[in-house]
Amino acid sequence: MSLLREEFFRLLPAAVPSWEVDGDTVRWSERGRGGTIRLIQIEDRRLGSVVVPRHRVEIALEEFEEEEGETFMARFLRAFLRGGG
Repeated sequence: MSLLREEFFRLLPAAVPSWEVDGDTVRWSERGRGGTIRLIQIEDRRLGSVVVPRHRVEIALEEFEEEEGETFMARFLRAFLRGGG
């Protein structure tokens, strides 16, 4: 993802209502299911004088049925959509 760590945590509540942070790992549970999200900083992308911060995001879901996992991922991706113009 091309965003700052601070921006990630500002947008995260739209995807995960409550969570705990331990370093670069986010843990949450909801209705008997839960998971972890690891936010791993990777090398910034440079486009001339523009610097774009980047992070690899790893999501592990626990106790989710396939359909529930797909619903969670759709909600997560929607929370981080950005419009361009």
